[in-house]
Amino acid sequence: MTDEDLSKELQADIPHAARIWNYWMGGKDNFAADRAAGDAVVGVYPEIALMARFSRQFLIRVVRYLAAEAGIRQFLDVGTGLPTMQNTHEVAQNIAPESRIVYVDNDPMVLVHARALLRGTTAEGVTNYVPADYHDPEGILEQAAETIDFSQPVAVMFMGVMGYEPEVAEIHRIVRTIMAATAPGSFVVLWDGTDTTPAVVAGAEKLAESGGVPYILRSPAELATCFEGFEIIEPGLTEITSWRPEPGEVEHIDAYGAVARKL
Repeated sequence: MTDEDLSKELQADIPHAARIWNYWMGGKDNFAADRAAGDAVVGVYPEIALMARFSRQFLIRVVRYLAAEAGIRQFLDVGTGLPTMQNTHEVAQNIAPESRIVYVDNDPMVLVHARALLRGTTAEGVTNYVPADYHDPEGILEQAAETIDFSQPVAVMFMGVMGYEPEVAEIHRIVRTIMAATAPGSFVVLWDGTDTTPAVVAGAEKLAESGGVPYILRSPAELATCFEGFEIIEPGLTEITSWRPEPGEVEHIDAYGAVARKL
């Protein structure tokens, strides 16, 4: 993509998924069209802004567990979105400075921010960015191998991104292709929005009506199929607010996730 193409993409006056999510999280990297689409969803499903914040808390708790308790030192964050605060590399390297993190996204706006914020080498660890679409898991693996040693355990993370893929079978292919390349003792982390209340379903419909990229809500049972063949870590597939929460954190949300180990 040329700089001219990138400029057109970044200034597009149509809603963009990464920027809408950034808006819900209280970020500043969004445009009027994104805010309008985000507000339309909030009008029918006010909890979406909470979901955005709760999803970041889930990421923080998961990465802390993986780095501090499971001893993981390599992370592949697929579909990372726009950087905000307490990103994967910050949480992991705060616990284990030697951690190696690779972010993956195909969004031009994410690429611009990644160049400035996500790519770099600390005294001990490495943070890098791979421009790729998760529909090309082989390409992701090839590029990520420049930073990650796949003969050693790695945590592969799909944080709220698979709702943009309409076919469950395709999600299975993506997850299994990447995990097949990882060593025993690796982990897969996945969460997505679920069709567990009428309000969240109405919110997803409003997002599509507002011009945003459609987001497919699935049942917890459907999400559970993504973890078949792996050992799911306690407390299992659950609302993301209920996954090893801090005191006072538990609250209902229409989003389920889990962490599972490759044996």
